Amino acid sequence: MNTSLVVWGVLAYIALSCLVAFLSRGRAGTATSTMSDYFLGGRDMGGIVSALSYSATTYSAFMMVGLAGLTYRGGVGALGFEIVYFAGVSLVAVFGPRFWAVGRRYGFVTPSEMLGRRYGSRWVAVAAGVLSLVFLIPYSAVQLSGVGYLLAGMTGGGIPFGVGIVVATLLAIFFSFIAGIRSVMWTDSLQALMMIVASVSVAALVVWELGGFFGMFATIADTRPDLLQVPGPGLFGFTTFLGLTLPWFFFSISNPQVSQRLFMPSSLGALRRMLLIFLCFGLIYTLVSVVWGFAAAVAFPDLENPDLATATLLASDFVPPILGVVVMIGILAAAVSTIDSILLTLSSIFARDVWGNLATGSGDARQLLMGKIVIPVISVLALAFAALEISMIAILSVAASAGLVVVVPSIVGAFFWSRGTAAGALASILGGAAFVVWMYLSGNSLLGLNAGVLGFPVATLLFVVVSLATRPARGQLTQGFLKPSGPSGAAPTAAE
Repeated sequence: MNTSLVVWGVLAYIALSCLVAFLSRGRAGTATSTMSDYFLGGRDMGGIVSALSYSATTYSAFMMVGLAGLTYRGGVGALGFEIVYFAGVSLVAVFGPRFWAVGRRYGFVTPSEMLGRRYGSRWVAVAAGVLSLVFLIPYSAVQLSGVGYLLAGMTGGGIPFGVGIVVATLLAIFFSFIAGIRSVMWTDSLQALMMIVASVSVAALVVWELGGFFGMFATIADTRPDLLQVPGPGLFGFTTFLGLTLPWFFFSISNPQVSQRLFMPSSLGALRRMLLIFLCFGLIYTLVSVVWGFAAAVAFPDLENPDLATATLLASDFVPPILGVVVMIGILAAAVSTIDSILLTLSSIFARDVWGNLATGSGDARQLLMGKIVIPVISVLALAFAALEISMIAILSVAASAGLVVVVPSIVGAFFWSRGTAAGALASILGGAAFVVWMYLSGNSLLGLNAGVLGFPVATLLFVVVSLATRPARGQLTQGFLKPSGPSGAAPTAAE
């Protein structure tokens, strides 16, 4: 594909996104003086905007680049992998209203802060915050890598991988700074609509060029029948599949850039609309991404790097250049959406839960300043990681989730087990994270199982055993967590 056409497409996207971001700041007025305003949009986001932003943040470069590549490499098992994530979104129906209610009641800004207050220990907040920093920076790098592979693949190297990841980093920093999460959510909404319309249109066109839906799959059945079989062509054994899907099932509550969104809707009704719209969006985008992978397997069966499947299709004669650029911009936008969301989440976690708990005199205003200061620092770390050009970004995405899943026992215990203690939460978070890191450093195999399978049960065992052996802290919160709580935003009483 002509490099200049891609460049002009990127410039048009930047101009339109910047316009939307600045308009969103106008909507916000000057309401960016507190942590809640800057990182949660004042907790007054509507259901449609929340849903589109949630979709753009969740379905990032992982989908059209990573999931398509996973389908190209592993066949129909990739669809099963993503459907398990879909099943896990049901957790939002259980935990979403609880997150929203306690967030309103106690003014929580981050999920780590919520855990620290619930268990009555600042060290729980610090541990959960550090865990997020350690595992989400590589996940940010995944999104940057997706942009790099996409631009390099579509232009035949005319736009180098390094240029792509730098452009994505600068855009994410810019959108994060303009008006915090409010500008991110409004640019996300634009990006989500662009993603879904363009990707569906081009997927339909490519399938038509390859003989129609049934014709394309008939070709696969004749030439690559292993792609349509379970476990497929060598990637998806049962243990591998379980290790990939188990962390992904808990994604909606284990990944703080996603669970923090549960604090933002203006009402429970807006939260419900967010979930329903997101589910519809996600189902369509999942099917499109898998179809992309199968189409690439038919059209270009000898790619060395599966993550180039989407870029190769978009740059091919199957797709008109203008339409290919539109889809490319949609994927670029999705990746940037996830990166800037993670930047804001990690900067709020560092300022609120790490620096805020360890430094003296760290009030809300100073935390906000610190949060803004660390945004470019976190960005540079993610950029350095992305420069390693790690292949199979879908696998790396799940590896990050395997580390974050160790916080899930503490989240479940916060709402459903009064006997859970701060010591138990610390043991499960720190011990579970250490176990996952050790697994990956030692070959990722123990008793024939990998970290994705073992991380969650090890963390759960630590949480339960240590909690039963210790006593709950006197300063822990229970009101609104373990008892039904109304939607009132009133502050808790001293007794609570």
